[in-house]
Formats: sequence, C-alpha cells, structure tokens
Amino acid sequence: MNFLRGVMGGQSAGPQHTEAETIQKLCDRVASSTLLDDRRNAVRALKSLSKKYRLEVGIQAMEHLIHVLQTDRSDSEIIGYALDTLYNIISNDEEEEVDDVEEENSTRQSEDLGSQFTEIFIKQQENVTLLLSLLEEFDFHVRWPGVKLLTSLLKQLGPQVQQIILVSPMGVSRLMDLLADSREVIRNDGVLLLQALTRSNGAIQKIVAFENAFERLLDIISEEGNSDGGIVVEDCLILLQNLLKNNNSNQNFFKEGSYIQRMKPWFEVGDENSGWSAQKVTNLHLMLQLVRVLVSPTNPPGATSSCQKAMFQCGLLQQLCTILMATGVPADILTETINTVSEVIRGYQVNQDYFASVNAPSNPPRPAIVVLLMSMVNERQPFVLRCAVLYCFQCFLYKNQKGQGEIVSTLLPSTIDATGNSVSAGQLLCGGLFSTDSLSNWCAAVALAHALQENATQKEQLLRVQLATSIGNPPVSLLQQCTNILSQGDKIDRRGSKIQTRVGLLMLLCTWLSNCPIAVTHFLHNSANVPFLTAQIAENLGEEEQLVQGLCALLLGISIYFNDNSLESYKKEKLKQLIEKRIGKENFIEKLGFISKHELYSRASQKPQPNFPSPEYMIFDHEFTKLVKELEGVITKAIYKSSEEDKKEEEVKKTLEQHDNIVTHYKNMIREQDLQLEELKQQVSTLKCQNEQLQTAVTQQVSQIQQHKDQYNLLKIQLGKDNQHQGSYSEGAQMNGVQPEEIGRLREEIEELKNNQELLQSKLTEKDSVIENLKSSQTSGTNEQSSAIVSARDSEQVAELKQELATLKSQLNSQSVEITKLQTEKQELLQKTEVFAKSVEVQGETQTVIATKTTDVEGRLSALLQETKELKNEIKALSEERTAIKEQLDSSNSTIAILQTEKDKLELEITDSKKEQDDLLVLLADQDQKILSLKNKLKDLGHPVEEEDELESGDQEDEDDESEDPGKDLDHI
Repeated sequence: MNFLRGVMGGQSAGPQHTEAETIQKLCDRVASSTLLDDRRNAVRALKSLSKKYRLEVGIQAMEHLIHVLQTDRSDSEIIGYALDTLYNIISNDEEEEVDDVEEENSTRQSEDLGSQFTEIFIKQQENVTLLLSLLEEFDFHVRWPGVKLLTSLLKQLGPQVQQIILVSPMGVSRLMDLLADSREVIRNDGVLLLQALTRSNGAIQKIVAFENAFERLLDIISEEGNSDGGIVVEDCLILLQNLLKNNNSNQNFFKEGSYIQRMKPWFEVGDENSGWSAQKVTNLHLMLQLVRVLVSPTNPPGATSSCQKAMFQCGLLQQLCTILMATGVPADILTETINTVSEVIRGYQVNQDYFASVNAPSNPPRPAIVVLLMSMVNERQPFVLRCAVLYCFQCFLYKNQKGQGEIVSTLLPSTIDATGNSVSAGQLLCGGLFSTDSLSNWCAAVALAHALQENATQKEQLLRVQLATSIGNPPVSLLQQCTNILSQGDKIDRRGSKIQTRVGLLMLLCTWLSNCPIAVTHFLHNSANVPFLTAQIAENLGEEEQLVQGLCALLLGISIYFNDNSLESYKKEKLKQLIEKRIGKENFIEKLGFISKHELYSRASQKPQPNFPSPEYMIFDHEFTKLVKELEGVITKAIYKSSEEDKKEEEVKKTLEQHDNIVTHYKNMIREQDLQLEELKQQVSTLKCQNEQLQTAVTQQVSQIQQHKDQYNLLKIQLGKDNQHQGSYSEGAQMNGVQPEEIGRLREEIEELKNNQELLQSKLTEKDSVIENLKSSQTSGTNEQSSAIVSARDSEQVAELKQELATLKSQLNSQSVEITKLQTEKQELLQKTEVFAKSVEVQGETQTVIATKTTDVEGRLSALLQETKELKNEIKALSEERTAIKEQLDSSNSTIAILQTEKDKLELEITDSKKEQDDLLVLLADQDQKILSLKNKLKDLGHPVEEEDELESGDQEDEDDESEDPGKDLDHI
C-alpha cells in the first residue's frame, strides 16, 4: 500500500493528525476487541469517516473490514456496516464538493483511488467469492450494501471482476436471484448490477439468458406499466440490450422462447391525449432500439428473417405502422419508429408487401410510402427525419423486385393519373430530383437508384419515362433531363451543398447504366454527353470538384465497359482513343481513384443506414460504394485493353454464351428426366401400396377360413355326441314303416357328400396345378431379376396363397375322414335295423312298450336328420368360400402379371434414362474442356475470368452428380 500512501502524501489538503489517530485507534479496536459490540461500534465509526477521509480509511481499515466479513457473519449489523464502509471507499459516486479550479484534478484522483482500492480488494479472489456468498443472505442490511459494493467493483474494473465471477461456482446464478427479491430496492439495484456484469462479456450474457432472465425482465417491465413505467423499465431495457446485442445465441433463444410476441404491448401507446413524458419517450426509444437489435442488417440473414417473420405474425409490425401513421408522436420517436420499421421489412418479401398496403388515415387515404416520400422531399422537415424516410424507402426496395416495379410503374405514361387528384411516388421522386434544394435532389436520386438496383428490367422501363419541361416544347426523357441538369452545373441557384446535386445525379446515372447496354446506348445517343464528361475529367479543378471528376470518370468507364458497339461513332475503341487523346489513360485512372480515396467513402461503406451528422456529409450511398468497388478494377483493365483483345473477348463471350445456352439446355433436359424419374418412383410406391392392400385382403380371408374351420370342428363334436345317443336308443327301437325311408334318405345324403368331396378334390387339384405354374414362373422371374422389389413381394404373396391353399387341402382331407366315419356309422345303423326286424317276430308280446319307444326314436331320428341337413349346408358354404378364394387367387395372378409388366416397363425406362444421362455426361465433359480452354485463352490475353463462370461450372458438376444419383437409387429398387 505504499503507492496509496504516496497519493495520500501528495494531497494538498489532508485530514488533521487527530483524525488519522482516530482512524488508527478504530482499526485497532476492530482487530483486537473481543466484544462484538465494541467491534460493531468501531466499524460504524469507520463508516461515518469513510466518506470524508476515504483514502485514510481505505489504507488502514480495508484489511480489517474484510476480516470482519469473514469472521462475524452471524451478526448482520456489523456485516452491513463493513459493506457500507467498503462501498464508500471504492465507489466514486459520492464525493466531497470541491472548487471549480480543483474539480478536474479531484475527479481524476477520485477515479484513481476507486480503481486502486478495487484492485487491492480483488487481488485475493476469495474476497469476491465471499461477497457473492453474502448476497445469499436475505437480511436487507446485508444484501443491499453487498449489491451496491459488487456493482461498484464492476464499474471500476469490470473485465477482471467478470472473470472472477465467471469461474466462481454458481456465481451468476446467485446474482440472478436478486431479480426475484420482493423488495423493489434490491431488485432494482440487482438490475443495475446485472447491467455492469453483462457489459461486453458474451459468456456471462449467455449464462444470464439461460437463467431465465428474459422471462423475469419482461415480467418486471409489464408490472411497471410497459412504456408508461419509470426508470426501472429503462434499466431493464438496457439490460435486455446488453444480453441481445451482437449475441446470436441469445437472439435465437429470445425468438425461440416466444418473447418477441410479448413485445407487442410495449407499443400500444394509446391516444394522442395521453401525453408523452420524458421518461416515456426514453422508454419507447429503448424499446424500438431493442427491436432493431433483433433485425439488424449485421445479424446473420437467417436469424434476421426468422425474427422478421415472427414480428409480422404476432402483429408487432402492424403496431409499429400504427405509431408511424399516428398524430402527436414526438419527432425523435417518429424518426426511430421509421428506422425500426425499415429494418423489420428489409429484405423480407411478406413484410415489404404488407408495408406497401399500409395507408395513412387521410382523406382520401394515401399509401404510407407516398406520405413518407412527401416528408423526404420537404426541406422544412428535420434532417434526421428525412434520412430515416430515405432509409425506409431503401429497405422497402431491398431485394424487392415487385416493389421496384411498382415504383417505376408510377412514372410510366400509362399509369400516371391524368386528373392530378393524387400524387404518386414517382411524381414525388421526380419533383425532388429537379427541385432547387440540393438535399432533396440527392435523396430523390438515391431513392430512384435503389428502384433500379440489380433490376435490368426496370432500368429498361425507366428509359420510357418522358417529362414535359415547358409548354410548347416536346417532352424529353428522364435520362436526358438528368444529363441536362448535370451539364448546367452551378448555373442554377440551389440551397445547400454545391456538389450534392451533381453527385446524386451521377450516382443515379452510374447505377442506371451499369449492366444495361440499352441504357448505355441511349446515353451515348446524345452527342453532348461524352464531350461534357471528357471536359469535366480533363480540367484541373479544386479539391471539392475532384469527387465530381471521379464520378464522371466512372460514368464514362461504365459507358465503355457495358458498350455493345451498336453506335458507330461511340464504339469501345473510339471512346478509348478519345480518352487517350484528351485525358490520358493514367490521368483517367487517377481521377477514377478519387472516389474510393474520399474521406466519406469509407464511412458510407460501413452501414446501410444513411446516418450523417449534417447535410454536408451526405455524399455517398452505401449500395453505391459496393458498385464502385465492383467496377473500379474492371474499368481500369478495360481502358488498357487493345482493340484486338476486345474482339477476342467478344468472341470468347459469345462462345461462352453459346456454351451456356447448351449447358442450360442439358440442365433442363436433366431436370425433366429427374421429374420423370420422380413420377416413376411414385408409380412404384403406388403399386407397393396396392400390393400391401392385397396382402391385407388375403390376411382377412385367412382369418375367415380359420373361423369356418372352428365352426366345422364344433359341428363335428356335436355330430359325435348325436351318434352316441343314437346307439343307446336304437337297441330297443322297432321298425314301423318309417325307418327304412329315413335310412334311404341318409344314404342319398352320403352319396351327395361323396360327390361334393370329389368336386372339392378336383378343385384342389386345379389349384395345386395353378400354384405349381406360378411357382415355376416366379422362380424364373426371381433368377432373372432378384433385385426388383415388386417381384419379391409378388413371390411372397404367392407363397402365402399356397400356404393357405395347403391349409384348405388339409381341411378337406379332414372332412373326407369325417364323411368316412359317417358312412361306417350308417352301416352300423343298417345292421342294427336288421337285428331289430328279427327281434319283432320273437318279442311280439312287448309290442305296446316298443311302440312308445318307437315314437321317441322317430323324434330323435328327425333331430339327427335336421342336424345332418345343417352339416350339409355348412359344407355347401365351405364350398362357396373355396370358390371365392379361387377367384381371389385368380385376381392375385392377374395383379402379379400387371406388376410384372409395370416392372419391365420401369426397367426399360431406367435403362434408356441411364443411356441418355451417359450421353449427356460425355457432352458436358466435352463442353467443360472447351470452356476450360477458352478460359485459359482469356487468362493468356489478360482478361479476368469472372467468378460466376467458375461457379457455373461448379454448379454443372453438382448437377451432374445429382443426375447420376436417381439412377443409383433405382438400381437398389
């Protein structure tokens, strides 16, 4: 602590000798006193002195205070005093008032003291761990000063303290419990503590987020009244920004947890008479910034689009548009809302379409885009608001060709409102482009350039726009009017920057002419344009005009590079000769480099949002800087190329285009074949489903046969019992003239059963022959094509049918055995009848008794006949079911034949497809060799080979691989 003593000695005004002695005595009492009351009183006295005599108390008492925290944890009062004293020593919040002359030095010295005492405290990491353990105490006098002390440590030496807490077991989790404290003071200071803890530390941010911080913070914001809440809402929003900004993991967790939906009530601001307090404005500003964090253009595109989708689905975008069109909204909130809506719709087609449909609550209703553009071209509006509207328009058109077409269409003659009752977006842009306000000129030019960005169709459509300059004069094209204003230069008196209008028009023309040879031809068709550009580039002007010279050089270079040589007087070679004679190639390239060397160029290239401190800095557009970076190198190479190299390059380009057309043709053929293969696969899957259905039907038939088998077994058992009864009562029966007739009937039924058996036997023989034929055909088919799934499944189905027929055969055999038993029983019955006839002559005296028994026998015999009839009916039913099974077998055979035919067709189509693909591969290989040789020629000639060509060749190889895969897949079927 010698350095602290040096600081103490250097102070101009220190404590009196008596105060220093007092502090020393108090420290001795804390260290040596055995009574807790004495130590408590001494620490309380040190607390009272720590604010005024911060340095002395810190030097002498810090070690003793830490010892108190370690040993006297049972007494919450002394712990609270010790924590308050340490907070007064380390914190820079409350300082003694000093004179104005000494204020700066005193503040710096105070900050040095705080950081030095913090460094002493955290030198032993156990001190921070001890402080974290004290925060678990529920006592208010311990937890609250502990929270304040830890917050002060984080403010002084944040990264070091963060690292200690990060490695401490359950360190962050203990601090998260502060948000659940029922005492608002501790909860609110806990939010401030977590703010300092999560600042610029991604690891801690993730831990805090997964400790359910989002849920708790959103609950607090809701309890406090959302945007109408106080300073607590502001602190919670700042903490949420710390957790989400530049942290993709937490952003994804926030989205997946459906927390975006809970943000919608924040923006329900009520009517215009509710008032806008300063705190409400601050809260809403932070809420809008939080939405922008989730959809920032710097985030990964996938994460941004998913958040944009969620914001539309939950109605958050609709709520923001309501604020956008509301009245009475403060200007800074309106500006931030416009910026927020801009990034919510940027690059996401669904949100852009919705924004295009939003109307302002006016009479008649006007589209929101038109109302915003009216503010952009109105020079009385605040500068930041105009920048925000421009950003919103740019985001609406970003990757939105549909929106670009709608904007350009409002300028075309067929869509302009002849009555003049309504103002379109195109008319507002033209009005701003040709006004006397240079800032409006620049904004309108950049906005119109974004309507043409990467859209060759709209560049050509914009050439049709005609403007009426004055009564009696013929209309001129928009392109010609832009060049006319550009050539007038400073002749027109404009408000604002001198070069802003020309820079805006040159950026518009460069964007318009790039990648559009038709627009280049229209531009060169005006004979005054090229001399104007060469004169501007050749002059030696001041530093302000150097940027204009660079942009003119870029425009002339675009006219050369994208020239299709359709104008005889302005072919590529003649323009290059003109540059060499009047400007000089080296001078031209030097002037072209003025653009990227400008101090505002790098600033504009960093972020898409046009954020400028003042109108004078509004020179470059973000998308235009990308265009310059893309074209500067190729224009430089094009200037130095000879005419022969240009001709060779044109020939190579034409050849490459032809090859590209051939490759595209073959790609389309491969795609068609892929579609055909997909259709064939679907047909195969359909046949598989049909086969499964047939198998299911067969399974159902098997179950039905099993049920009939069970019924037959029951009948057989019942018939056996009846035979036993017949044997018992037939011993005493007497023939009365009826019994021989019944016996004749039984014989006839037996004959019928025999006939049925023979019929079933013949049918079974026929089925056996059919099965043998199917088996032989199936075996030959399997040997020929064992890899076909359809044939395999058909063989399985036939095997199952064979097994079922074998079961039926066994059942018929069992029926035959049963019929044989019935025949033997009938023979026995006939023998017994003859015995009864003989006994009638011997036993005539018992005729009366036998007559009664005969009646009983007749009844039983009639029952037996009835049961025999039922058995006959069951056998007929079985015969009918056998017939049905045979019909199903026939249908299965026909299905097998159909499947075999379809399989043969598929194999033929697959073979043809493989042959065609092999031919295509050979052709594509030849084409690749030719393209490679042409590229080598281009490289030898010094022409750069574009990456798109390489990517196209890579795509060709990928698609060739993909075209082979379906054939491989079909080989496995």
